Amino acid sequence: MFEFEVIQDLKPNDEILKLIKDYNYIIKNGEIKHLKGTNLQFINPTEYSITYTTTLTIYEYKVNEIANKNFYIKEYKQKYNLKEIKQILIKF
Repeated sequence: MFEFEVIQDLKPNDEILKLIKDYNYIIKNGEIKHLKGTNLQFINPTEYSITYTTTLTIYEYKVNEIANKNFYIKEYKQKYNLKEIKQILIKF
């Protein structure tokens, strides 16, 4: 059986919380897990689900990418950076 241990709990981004405060939303905190007996790590992203006015699910990954696009919008199936996320939320 696989055994995981949580290495780090991921907290919601304060800037995103300021942007979505006018919407109805649900937040699921993310976490980084380590598979015991290996060097594998698994990232469960922080999930922001906006449920009223529009339906939008934003995942925030804590990774070091060259493109610096830590956000993924499920409905659009694309990656975004924080500046692009702000523009999308302002349009709604």
